[in-house]
Amino acid sequence: MIYEKVAEELISSSYTIAFTGAGISTASGIPDFRGPQGLWKKYSPELASIEYFEKDPKNFWGFYSLRMRGLFEAQPNKAHYSLAELEKMGIIKVIITQNIDGLHQKAGSKNVIELHGTMRRSYCVLCLRTYDSLNVLSMIEKGNLPPRCDCGGIIRPDVVLFGEPVKNIYEALSIAYESDLVISIGSSLTVYPANLIPQTVKERGGKLIILNMEETPLDSIADYIVREPVEISLPKIVENVRQKILS
Repeated sequence: MIYEKVAEELISSSYTIAFTGAGISTASGIPDFRGPQGLWKKYSPELASIEYFEKDPKNFWGFYSLRMRGLFEAQPNKAHYSLAELEKMGIIKVIITQNIDGLHQKAGSKNVIELHGTMRRSYCVLCLRTYDSLNVLSMIEKGNLPPRCDCGGIIRPDVVLFGEPVKNIYEALSIAYESDLVISIGSSLTVYPANLIPQTVKERGGKLIILNMEETPLDSIADYIVREPVEISLPKIVENVRQKILS
């Protein structure tokens, strides 16, 4: 059974990391980007670009405030809690995520690297003062569109927009360089340079486990592939790990 084999790999690994994408949060009601019901099927990716923010911050925030409300309402699902449990058990050392929803931390995960920033924080482009994004949403609801800082600068979400470099990539690659197993969860593995994380682990002689409903460009080099929804597969993996540790 594949879950038993995956559990054995996790237990025998000395430094396992998790790499997560939008697919881990779809069960929390957050649409992914490139799937059949993905966000970019409904909206143009241009709306999430730095060029659009600078050109039309009012309409940029009209789109982004809708995304923010959905993210703040979302709750972690079984996949998030399972990863947090694996971290508590000492199996998962670091979670490297492409997501901006903060659901890993909400589920109890401690060691999380956010490659694309976080929707939960915003900042002024002039003075760099930081804001809780809930307070920014409150500004928008009061008619302040785009939201502005006390200094007059426009506030933006602390996320990586299209046209901007990812955050913490060198730290993430350094961790991948030391890892002997990466479990990729809910990622299309098409976004560069984030997809270098699992590739680096493999190039260093480590193993790659892919949990994803759709095919990915790295399937051919994966050691194990699980096509079940991650909110189903991860709890099964945790249960198998727990049984093997206790037996």
